[in-house]
Amino acid sequence: MSTFNRYRSIYSHDELMERLRNLRHVALDMDGTIYMGMSLFPYTKPFLSGLREKGVNYSFLTNNPSKCIADYLHKLEVLGIEATEEEMYTTALATIDYIKTNYPSAKRLFLLGTPSMISEFEKAGFESTADDANDVPDVIVAAFDMTLEYSRLCRAAWWVSQGVPYIATNPDRVCPTDQPVVLVDCGSICACIEHATGRKPDITLGKPDPNMLSGIVNRYGLQPDQIAMVGDRIYTDIEMAHNANAFGVLVLSGETTLEVADAAARQPHLIAENIGVLGELIAEAHGVK
Repeated sequence: MSTFNRYRSIYSHDELMERLRNLRHVALDMDGTIYMGMSLFPYTKPFLSGLREKGVNYSFLTNNPSKCIADYLHKLEVLGIEATEEEMYTTALATIDYIKTNYPSAKRLFLLGTPSMISEFEKAGFESTADDANDVPDVIVAAFDMTLEYSRLCRAAWWVSQGVPYIATNPDRVCPTDQPVVLVDCGSICACIEHATGRKPDITLGKPDPNMLSGIVNRYGLQPDQIAMVGDRIYTDIEMAHNANAFGVLVLSGETTLEVADAAARQPHLIAENIGVLGELIAEAHGVK
């Protein structure tokens, strides 16, 4: 294992400083990066303030579609972070965009998701089908569902076995938590369906799909190398950074350990203990002592 003292980069120090000076936008994962569960990390607010002072914009990206945008904004407000709807992008929104583009006639969806997520789809004009063999959906959407009922899981597997278009919102196996429990996420739910039916989702959206960053690129008129994707997972956050030709920063405040990072086929451009350390490096790159 390589030595590690608060941070490590594939670049020389001078090269790292140049990359950080070039950043115009920071895309932030949420759970495991800026907070854990309902616990805001103490370095999050100073980090965000430091970005604003340097004229660097930021967005909050999450592979967790279990809450609607309003719920996420409320959670951030409760934790002491002010954010706007334009600064949020979830895999529920990515899935809505994908269905509207690729299945323009689809209106009726069988949704394995929380009531909050389902409300986001209904707000976008879709109808949620019932757990009924006569209520045939146009598309199946599997998501991180903390309200999952066994009968609905079985119904989803049935529609999957019948060849209905099948989309997963995100590939995450577990959701980070500060509680003594494993939160089974969308990737694990889809693995259950695959084991029962022999069929994988037709597409899995969310990180590491590079399209999660396309809205930021278009909205702010940026080049990919002007964006940093910051998160706590190799197989979603860092893979998306590589796939989108962005700057990938792995923080060790969530799921991934240094041992796992060392074994990754595609290394992060930067590994930091947390976003507080990243903030210090960005300040150094901008000549702030």
